[in-house]
Amino acid sequence: MAQHRARSLFARRRTAAVNAVRGLLGAFGIAAAKGVRRVTELRRRMNEASEAILPAEARAALEPLFDHLDALTAKLDVVEKRILDWRKRREESRRLATAPGVGPLTATALLAAVGDGSQFRSARRFAAWLGLAPRVSASGGEERIGRISKGGDRCLRTPPIHGARDRRGDVPAGRLGSTLAQRPDRTSARERGGGRGRA
Repeated sequence: MAQHRARSLFARRRTAAVNAVRGLLGAFGIAAAKGVRRVTELRRRMNEASEAILPAEARAALEPLFDHLDALTAKLDVVEKRILDWRKRREESRRLATAPGVGPLTATALLAAVGDGSQFRSARRFAAWLGLAPRVSASGGEERIGRISKGGDRCLRTPPIHGARDRRGDVPAGRLGSTLAQRPDRTSARERGGGRGRA
């Protein structure tokens, strides 16, 4: 889990640095689409901007931030390579990664944290340990199921959530599929692409 925690830390710092760069350049009218992959485009637009648009003092402040981003990306690449190398040596990790919505990073994180999962008597207890089980409140004989509890380890809880979001359009067959098809869409505007969140 140490590698995954290091990766999570570097990823959060890189996102913060990207947001800082976007904010500073946006103040001078230089913008690009959001996302880490657009950093190269932001750098190109900064380099092409004249001094009338981007003063030399601002450029001098921004260049170290881009260098910092490059360093964080390089560290992330090293950590991810170590995680993937570990995955190749573990048959359990490769088998777990074949599940829908479970990629190499999710599989290695779960395997490193819980092993074969024999300590959990049921899938529900495992979900509760991860913080993915919904809060349940009861009053007057009526039971209400709320949001997930978000207990447990955020570093372990986040990858399965992202994996589930990636598979959201895949409707399973049978009774589960028909039940999911009847549920209202509670996707937020930000998740549908209409939000204003950065990076």
